[in-house]
Amino acid sequence: MTKVRPFLRLLFYAWIFLLLTIISQIGGIILLITLWFKRLFSPFSLLKRIGIFSALYLLATFILIPNISPFFGRIPIQDHPHLITQAWTVLLNRNYVTPKLNQALHSAADQLEGTDIKINCLDANFPFINGFPLLPHLSHDDGKKIDIALIYQDPEDGSIINRLKSHSGYGVFEPPLPHEKDQINQCIRSGFKQYSFPQYLTFGKINQHLSFSSKGNKVLFQALLKKNCWEKIFIEPHLAQRLGLQDNRIRYHGCKAVRHDDHIHLQVK
Repeated sequence: MTKVRPFLRLLFYAWIFLLLTIISQIGGIILLITLWFKRLFSPFSLLKRIGIFSALYLLATFILIPNISPFFGRIPIQDHPHLITQAWTVLLNRNYVTPKLNQALHSAADQLEGTDIKINCLDANFPFINGFPLLPHLSHDDGKKIDIALIYQDPEDGSIINRLKSHSGYGVFEPPLPHEKDQINQCIRSGFKQYSFPQYLTFGKINQHLSFSSKGNKVLFQALLKKNCWEKIFIEPHLAQRLGLQDNRIRYHGCKAVRHDDHIHLQVK
């Protein structure tokens, strides 16, 4: 039994290390530093270990990493009156982009001045290492990609409401109308069961009274498409049809990905 306990402890820390690395990139390293502190000085209670980890993590996230990441070609999304960066993406270091993508977002935000519309930024990229996966996304690994939320409105008066319909911004879909192309069912019938997986990533639904704003989303796409810096923009085909989007940069992402009627995927060249 005495031999089993160290193994179980090692297995537990390995699992925590993997989880923290997957969700924040740096969390696993901060865990190792915390354990080194514990071993170097004196045994710490669990509460002290959590406190040390939290302090080191926040120091790294808000002070160290924003100053180091530019050497790796990435910066945190910069503030703009018409840009909203979700607090959870900042806390988990998922708000990093290349300077080119940051400039593209700011250019689109500039076009929205004078409107009530703001760009709600969701998952972007981690601060370091091209090719390091930002799960559950398949391609957010080089600083050139970001997801943004759809635009919603008050169903009674049509006013734009810059809020999300889930805590994560994902998983609350805007399904096709009867006359629109139903790519979702085509993919699911073809065996791509993961296509609606984001429905499990909402972390709770909110603001369910809001409705999809065709007018607001058209204005958003007009602002985005004025710049030629975009290589690809993914949105579900029925929403592209509803909004009358014809630009060749607007692509279909394929059944191997997940549905994009809960968010928009942007990618610079």
